[in-house]
Amino acid sequence: MSTDKGSVKLTVVYDNYSLTDELQAAWGFSCLIENLEQVILFDTGGQGPALMANMAELDIDPGGIDAVVLSHAHWDHMGGLGDFLEANDRVTVHMLDSFPNKVKEVVRRTGARLVDTSAPAQICAGAMTTGEMASGGGPPEQSLVIESESGSLVLTGCAHPGVVSVTERALELASDRILLVAGGYHLHRAGRDEVNEVAASLRDLDVKYIAPCHCSGEGAVELLRTAFGPRCLSCSAGEVIDTARLA
Repeated sequence: MSTDKGSVKLTVVYDNYSLTDELQAAWGFSCLIENLEQVILFDTGGQGPALMANMAELDIDPGGIDAVVLSHAHWDHMGGLGDFLEANDRVTVHMLDSFPNKVKEVVRRTGARLVDTSAPAQICAGAMTTGEMASGGGPPEQSLVIESESGSLVLTGCAHPGVVSVTERALELASDRILLVAGGYHLHRAGRDEVNEVAASLRDLDVKYIAPCHCSGEGAVELLRTAFGPRCLSCSAGEVIDTARLA
């Protein structure tokens, strides 16, 4: 994966928590990626009206989005897809081949382009998926690997395969160190020892910043914040992370 690396901007559109009362908070995740060759929406949250309302509040034009990448087939990551496609049916929607046919039909009915694969896939210059990763008891999942001038970013939906395993896969695909791992860490049921082990493993992988949200769990986030200090970033709806500001 190669590109003329520049700064990358992430805007959290949908999360369990929000920065302001004007943004709706609901269980799920969605994040907008800008400053690449394409504007990418990663996951679409759980509720279409909340997704679209937050886009409007954040002054995000659905028509300006080129691609949608869905991480896995859980409602809280794809529930807003239908409403989004009503606003923009000219996008390419990337999902795993293992997604249910009824989800693929939502895309086909609108006339949007569907790309389904189980292998790592290039979305555009500087952005590719990890390919399908198995998760114990959960659905197969893919994450997004993004290149920036300061290092590579890993964007996870829920990290059902394990956030450390996802980061290790990203390192195999990235051409640079991992600057940031953002998204759901799926640690909301994890004990203190497990969370501390995850933190230590991410440090061993030379991850500089983390931004856990959604299914990471409040207790786990506090432990991760203790481990990473100011390098643990906020990731609620409305948060903007610009790699140009990450030293």
